[in-house]
Amino acid sequence: MQTGMHTDTERCVRAVRSKDARFDGWFFTAVLTTGIYCRPSCPVVPPKPGNMTFYPSAAACQQAGFRACKRCRPDTSPGSPEWNRRADLTARAMRLIADGVVDREGVPGLAARLGYSTRQIERQLLAELGAGPLALARAQRAQTARLLIETTPLPMADIAFAAGFSSIRAFNDTVREVYALAPSELRTRAPRSRPAAAAPGTLSLRLPFRTPLNPDNLFGHLAATAVPGVEEWRDGAYRRTLRLPYGHGIVALTPKPDHIACRLTLTDPRDLTVAISRCRRLLDLDADPVAIDDQLRADPLLAPLVDKAPGRRVPRTVDEAEFAVRAVLGQQVSTAAARTHAARLVTAHGDPVDDPEGGLTHLFPSTEALAAVDPQTLAMPRTRRATFTTLVAHLADGLVNPGVESDWAETRARLLDLPGFGPWTADVIAMRALGDPDAFLPTDLGIRRAAAELGLPSTPAALTARAAAWRPWRAYAVQYLWATDDHPINFLPV
Repeated sequence: MQTGMHTDTERCVRAVRSKDARFDGWFFTAVLTTGIYCRPSCPVVPPKPGNMTFYPSAAACQQAGFRACKRCRPDTSPGSPEWNRRADLTARAMRLIADGVVDREGVPGLAARLGYSTRQIERQLLAELGAGPLALARAQRAQTARLLIETTPLPMADIAFAAGFSSIRAFNDTVREVYALAPSELRTRAPRSRPAAAAPGTLSLRLPFRTPLNPDNLFGHLAATAVPGVEEWRDGAYRRTLRLPYGHGIVALTPKPDHIACRLTLTDPRDLTVAISRCRRLLDLDADPVAIDDQLRADPLLAPLVDKAPGRRVPRTVDEAEFAVRAVLGQQVSTAAARTHAARLVTAHGDPVDDPEGGLTHLFPSTEALAAVDPQTLAMPRTRRATFTTLVAHLADGLVNPGVESDWAETRARLLDLPGFGPWTADVIAMRALGDPDAFLPTDLGIRRAAAELGLPSTPAALTARAAAWRPWRAYAVQYLWATDDHPINFLPV
């Protein structure tokens, strides 16, 4: 078990006194004299150290009887970077809870996905986070409910079920307990100027992140590799379709100086929590860029790249299976050719969607649909056709699972066992689909070119040895090395 920051009282007190927003989401401050819990950067006058106690999660604060601060809104802080940095049981469980698995499948479903007993999972989460899976999911439901109450005109009954509550009574009781206000009072206190929805089911919200965030490579990569019909760059926003548990959606993500503007259109409001979770994961919004950049900056050859454009994120995905398929389509071809191959599959096998606000036409095909494709219809070399068909068959039957609950090392090993899978394909899937922050691409042509230009070793073995000092953040080093090229992936579209 890993010891969280909340156990270091002296460090937590310093963070609270300095109102250091970098630690928002790492821990929560509960004030004994007021019964309120806050984020470290809360703007109020810090309480005396003797009146503060620290918890690893909002759920633990709520379990201990503390209410959320109305000033700093601790439930809106970025998530802990720990869950995207680690691949242990706790981190995998937290990623699944954020994806709404407990609400949809219960704790037994969570346990089944992880391959542990419910008792083992509850004991592990309680030990590290001060709350079990039900309490953690309940805290997330409360956050989603508050978001819907304050930003939409939806009736309270619709909000209750959209947020994942099983009854209106549970919704009312939870909101009162967490926020010390009835749902109707929360709505009354919310700002009057809510963005008007252009269509039923459309929500506008803000996705917070830890600064700095450099949007150039993040949105540049997504836009440059966008599959026509599924993704597009329009009016300063990256837009794409989403395949979700209860329906589908369309999201538009726009970079702003202090947040990402997120415009979601959902066919079923119950998908809100998972849609937000997947968008945050896509943009790597829970990363701690200061910690990452400080370590990479220690290498004198990387330091100028970091200082020039700090805060680079790893562009990830909203659908891990989709990305794995696209990685195979992109083997040994240009970005344009990979987009063409993917677009053909989308047109032939994707589910159509309506997009009155843009040019999106389809969901990316499901693995089941792709597994049924006649290989002879695929316009690609025979060996890559075999790689494609083997991968989608393994994805469809669950023999390969790159989802948020996956064990990174085990999944990478299974990918390498497939025909046509070399280290580059496995590692790019590890980096962008599995979310491994230490995935590295020493054989990538762009990385080797950047290495030679900077004076780093250019052979894969020597570069890997040099990159050991960048661990566990080698995936971020990849972003800085790629940025030395003038490829469109490195520039925010205009």
